[in-house]
Amino acid sequence: MYKKLLSVFAAYLLVTWPLYAQRMVSAQLLGTRTRAQIAAQFNNPLVQYDARFYRVIYTTKNTAGLPDTVSGLLVVPQDPARIFPRLVYQHGTSISRTEVPSFNVMTGGEGTLGLLFAGMGFLTFMPDYLGLGVAKGFHPYVHAASESWVAADMLRALPDFMAYYGPDLHVNDQLFVTGYSQGGHASMAFHRDVEGPWKDEFKMTAASHMSGPYSIGEVMRDMVLSEDVYFYPAYIPNTLLSYQYVYGNLFNSLQEVFREPYATVIGQFQSGSINLLQLNIQLINLLTQSEGACRPVRMLHPQLVQEVKADDWHPVNVALRDNNVYRWSPQAPTRIYYCMADDQVPFRNSIVARDTMLARGAADLQVVDVNSNADHGACASPAIFNTLIFFLGYREVGYVTNTQEPTPVGPLFVQPNPTSGTVWLMDLPDAGGQIQVFDISGRLRQDITHVNDRNYRLDLAGLENGLYLVRFFSGDRIWQSKVVLYR
Repeated sequence: MYKKLLSVFAAYLLVTWPLYAQRMVSAQLLGTRTRAQIAAQFNNPLVQYDARFYRVIYTTKNTAGLPDTVSGLLVVPQDPARIFPRLVYQHGTSISRTEVPSFNVMTGGEGTLGLLFAGMGFLTFMPDYLGLGVAKGFHPYVHAASESWVAADMLRALPDFMAYYGPDLHVNDQLFVTGYSQGGHASMAFHRDVEGPWKDEFKMTAASHMSGPYSIGEVMRDMVLSEDVYFYPAYIPNTLLSYQYVYGNLFNSLQEVFREPYATVIGQFQSGSINLLQLNIQLINLLTQSEGACRPVRMLHPQLVQEVKADDWHPVNVALRDNNVYRWSPQAPTRIYYCMADDQVPFRNSIVARDTMLARGAADLQVVDVNSNADHGACASPAIFNTLIFFLGYREVGYVTNTQEPTPVGPLFVQPNPTSGTVWLMDLPDAGGQIQVFDISGRLRQDITHVNDRNYRLDLAGLENGLYLVRFFSGDRIWQSKVVLYR
């Protein structure tokens, strides 16, 4: 009876959301996938849960600070007996308004990654950003502040969703964030705010930022102002139009910034007549024909280029620096994954972020080149794989009713992890003890008594791929660690 009344009350509030300042407007079930379907789609045997996915429409603010309505994809792992952590995934550059997670999940786009994360036990939030999906207005591309607050407001809409659509959904306090390309910029912006102004509202468990333009004001600026050949010239007008939309003081007309014939084509993009991909193709062709090579700086008026190079406080430089996202020190475990051969986002973004964050006192930061020969597109797969393995080491999926769970006194030192079959348990207590291995469902898979070695070789080769909890019992004390078995 109580649940029925709660559902009726929640439905009433959703209908009258402006009056009661509700954050969720609606949620539309788009589909479901079984564990087997997700595992087959991603060729990933670590998938453990079925998933449902919804297009969620919720309230936020626009760049002028006025109320706005945006969309996002929410992917829910299915098991009413389990308690899941939250994960925010920030998507990459969209070529059109509907090339976003809540629309492209059904067509094999980036939104399908939400199925993978949910299948591995993460309640996954994938905001579409301002100006994309159902949102109106121009998308403020690589605008750090709005990328961040739109993600935070999607998290804040979760109680409304649970009241109406998720009575059997249980969520713990863990929070993970990741994103690729523009999404890497957006995930780092969100992470920074979670550990800054929102530290009393959220607590970051772990973060992974992948191939993002973190240094908009230095690395990306220097590339744009150089004579380098670069085959993604559309990113430049997209960024400048975005910052003009947000700040309003960069220029009065496109013709002040861009030479012809480039200004005319960029104007077609600004009006919505062509999408970002079409703009990029046309700019490549025009630059090649007019300049002999695709050097994007040639689109800009030379006088403007000189002014921006000479004046650190030029409005363009101020706007670019305002959207840097690396000048802080993350305290949650953080990974930055990149590829040295990235042809879209220079790998120096990751190096600058690493050096700055470490100098400022980052607590647990590793920056990893996951494939030195991969370009931007090919870098995504190894970056995401490493992110998943990293997150699984921190993820906690509990049971709704569990009063018997022992409290460990510390972690086990396990190496290698992930493993293809064998791990070493290092520096075990002198008193000896017992080893138990549990799978993700809580089943005891191995039980080894009378272990007296300080360093013990544990063979997991007889188990299937997956995530396991290894515990060492000595007297009334317990040590434990998670181990990923992946061949």
